[in-house]
Formats: sequence, structure tokens, C-alpha cells
Amino acid sequence: MRFTGRSTVLAMALVVSTAWPTLADEITVTDVTGREVQVDAPVKHMILGEGRQIYFLAALDKEAPFQHVVGWRDDLAKADPESYEAYLAKYPDIAKLPTFGGMKEGTFDIEQAVALKPDVILMNIDAKTATEESGYIEKLAKVGIPLVYVDFREKPMENTEPSMRIMGKLMGKEGVAEEFIKFRADAIKRVTDVLEKENPKKPLVFVERAGGYSDDCCMSFGNENFGKMAEIAGGINMAKDIIPGTFGTVNPEQVIASNPDQIIITGGNWDGYVPGGDWVGVGYGADLKEARRKLENLTKRPAFTGVKAVEDGNVHAIWHQFYNNPYQFVAIQEIAKWLHPELFEDLDPEATFKELHARFLPLEYKPGYFVSLRDE
Repeated sequence: MRFTGRSTVLAMALVVSTAWPTLADEITVTDVTGREVQVDAPVKHMILGEGRQIYFLAALDKEAPFQHVVGWRDDLAKADPESYEAYLAKYPDIAKLPTFGGMKEGTFDIEQAVALKPDVILMNIDAKTATEESGYIEKLAKVGIPLVYVDFREKPMENTEPSMRIMGKLMGKEGVAEEFIKFRADAIKRVTDVLEKENPKKPLVFVERAGGYSDDCCMSFGNENFGKMAEIAGGINMAKDIIPGTFGTVNPEQVIASNPDQIIITGGNWDGYVPGGDWVGVGYGADLKEARRKLENLTKRPAFTGVKAVEDGNVHAIWHQFYNNPYQFVAIQEIAKWLHPELFEDLDPEATFKELHARFLPLEYKPGYFVSLRDE
């Protein structure tokens, strides 16, 4: 056990749960990079290397997701302001949590992290190169602070389950983690079982990453993340053979030449980054009428000129943050309904998302995560 001089303000604000053991034992976890890391668990004080890690932390600790968070990156309020405001309304003391910059951006304050005396620092795998080049793992090890990598973004279809198990072990919530994993797997199976049985023709799908975020077109996904989700949902990812990794770019001419049957654009409210931008503001409690208007506006760009998906009205928008959390199964269900409406008429992704909130999450569900030009 380490002594941690926590302020009385934070101790009161973040509500210590009596369900957690008072003593911790040193355990070994293998993170998603294969590193074996010794951690005192259940973890009582953690730093989140990204604020959006609350998506999976909340799924494991529904009653008090912030109770052991002593610092976090400052991205949630800008990347997903509606979710941040909802969490802030329910847990107002999160406004007092120390915030950090990003490891990749070189603005992570290691001295501040050490001063908070966390039992563990959680980092997304995409920060691995920057973390290693800076020597932070060694510096933290010298003061007894372990760093663990998880991944819900680079290879989410591969790493979501192991990442949830890592978190369950760290938090002493292994049972909840397994319940969540089964719920996720069952939800995906409701799509894959039908597709395996019916073997429908697969439409060509172009997934545009953060359409309208900038004037450039077009960011997309290779054979992972939303690209993989589109394929699990019964489509062919247009960019799979163009983009070698998870993320990349295709040019407008490639979109026109490929002539996709379906277009899916990821969106969110990014006023904090691009005020008044052309992005489609889907998300927690979003105005879907306005989102549909902005989605239709994006179809007028040169990259979509004469494309079959636009002419047939098969253009859709989906919450961008599905790319960065363990709720991707909801996105897979929604995409399956868009690609194969005749096969999934009875599938209700909205009900799946509501059940996820009711069973695992502290927030009340609010619609707003999907919009389509096919919507009335």
C-alpha cells in the first residue's frame, strides 16, 4: 500500500464507496501491449490519460464512476460536450479534478501526475510511442507509479474485451466486466447470426471520419474501427484496401470512382474545436432535425457528386465517439439496419442502447446518436 495525501475536498467530492475493500494487494496485469505490470488493486486512485476513458470506467462502476479518479485529460468537454455536461450535472465535483494535456501532444505534466500519487495511470495504446520516447514509463516506475495501456480506438474489435477485463481486474470488478462483455457479444451476435443465415449481397460502404470537421475530404478507416464495424454489419468497407492502418485518408476522386452504395459519416458537437463547423452534431440528446440538415448539406460536396448513395438517399450519420469506447455493438446494430433494412426490421439499436444505460451506465439515456437521409 502507498500512502496518498489526498485533499479532503477531493475525498468528499468523489464519494468513497463502502463496497470497495480497504486494503489492496499487488497484482500483475498484462496490458494490451503485452507488458506485465504490477499494480496495487483494487485501484483507489487513478489518472485517466484521456477523459473519454470515463466511457468504460462508468460501465464498470455505475454508482460512482469518478470516486477513484484523481486526475484526467481535458478532452471530454470539447470532444463530447453533451456527455460531459450530463456527468457534470450528476457529479458536480468533477469540475475540481486536476486536468492534463495529451501525451502525444507533449503536454502531459508528469510532475503533476507524480504529485497526485496515483496507484495507476491509464493510457490509450495510441500514446505508446510518445510515452516511450519521453521515457515516462521509467520515470514513473522510479516513484512506484505503474502505467497500463488499454485500447478502444486503434483495434477496438480486437482489444475491447481484453481492455475491459484489464479494467475489471484493476477495479475489482471482474464480474461486472464479464457481464458487460457477454452483453456486447450477444448484441453483435444478433447481427452476425442473421447475416450468416441469409448471406445477403454486401453493399459497398464509404465511412467518412468526422465529415465537415474541416474543409478537406475525406478521412476514413482501414480494416479496423468503423471500417471493421461496417463489415461486421454486412457491408464492404470501401477504404479497406486503400488505407493500410486503422486511420487514413482517401481522395474525392477515389470516392467518386468507387461509387459506394452507402455512405456513413461520423459526427459530433465539435463547437469546442471548430465553432460553427459543418460537422453533423449527433450525440447525447442531439437535435436530430438540425443534424439531418447538416448531413444533407455535406452531400453537396464535390466528393459526392453523382455517387449512388447520395442519389438513393442512403447517407447516414452516426456518433463519432463509438470509435473510442466499448459501446461499438450499438453502432454495429444501427449500421446493419441501414445496410440491410429488410433483414433487420425488428432489430432496435435504440432499445439496445437504452438497456446498456439501464444496466451499466450512471446516465439516463437520451436519443440523438443516429440520423439518416432516409428518416422522415
